[in-house]
Amino acid sequence: MLLGSCPEEQPLAEAPWEWQLPPGFPEPHVPEDNPMSAAKAELGRHIFYDERLSYNETMACATCHEQARAFSDGKATPVGSTGHALPRNGMSLTNVAFLSVYTWANPKLGTLEQQVLVPMFADFPLELGVQQDTDAIVRRFADDPEYQELFAAAYPDDADPFTVDHIVQALASFQRTLISGDSAYDRFIYDGDTTAMSESAQRGMALFFSETGECYHCHAGVNFSTSFRSAGTEAGPPDFQNNGLYNLDADGAYPPGNGGLYEFTGEPRDQGKFRVPTLRNVAVTAPYMHDGSIATLAEVIDHYAAGGRVIAEGPFAGDGRQNPNKSPLVREIELSAQDRADLVAFLESLTDEAFLTDPKFGPP
Repeated sequence: MLLGSCPEEQPLAEAPWEWQLPPGFPEPHVPEDNPMSAAKAELGRHIFYDERLSYNETMACATCHEQARAFSDGKATPVGSTGHALPRNGMSLTNVAFLSVYTWANPKLGTLEQQVLVPMFADFPLELGVQQDTDAIVRRFADDPEYQELFAAAYPDDADPFTVDHIVQALASFQRTLISGDSAYDRFIYDGDTTAMSESAQRGMALFFSETGECYHCHAGVNFSTSFRSAGTEAGPPDFQNNGLYNLDADGAYPPGNGGLYEFTGEPRDQGKFRVPTLRNVAVTAPYMHDGSIATLAEVIDHYAAGGRVIAEGPFAGDGRQNPNKSPLVREIELSAQDRADLVAFLESLTDEAFLTDPKFGPP
């Protein structure tokens, strides 16, 4: 199991949480004001899949975060509960317990509790729309006999546990259990299973971690991302990178409404900078990039091999290779057809099939 466990003889909410982690994984950071419990995580799982969390009861968290897609949705950009298109690709929730900053470009969201508030209460574009009638939405859960038991188990010391804060805490707790570490790559590296990865994937791995490919500089560590925090580490300065996807003017502008870190800092040098996503389960999370504008892993490899993207015509025309804000690690490299196939094979070896089908992460 990758979840914590609780001795059967103790009440569910009172038993101490024990992480049971894949090889090579440290214990995640958990905020002191929201300690883990099995009852809280189970409550969060129920709410995560419940469309009653949205104002018009048409959308759940799981609508944009499907387990079979590593908790992404397969769309370029999601659609909110009232039909509004969101500007950015729905990120995978794989191993979100280990991130130091959340969403694509907001440097101020350092915990899952803070992040959960965004889809719940965002006004434009509207996602779940909880702000439309918060009290009524909370009452939907308070009036449900099953939720009465779940909330009581998760918050046994509260006479009235039905609050937005408790919903947020439960959702964050459930998401912290979404730990993936049983891919072919993991079995090859940590279990010593020399048959787990194909020869092509092994060649791709060698290229990925080489100074030729240089992929590992940004997709680093156990979670293949520079955004990382564990129980034993402090969150460092948030890392956001421009990978040469667009270049609309002399300052390296990106399409309106998708400027990345620039939208929070106002600094021209931050245009087009986004958080580096995990590569775990990346083969099932297409399409790619912050706006879902690259369809396949093969095309992603082509993009990086070219050192950026050239758009010849249209409103977004420009040479991303020349973007002044682009990371110096994104540069043109010579890759053969076999090299490209090997890199894709390596990325496919990061898929954890058990994670994508485990009932404990699925609908209650």
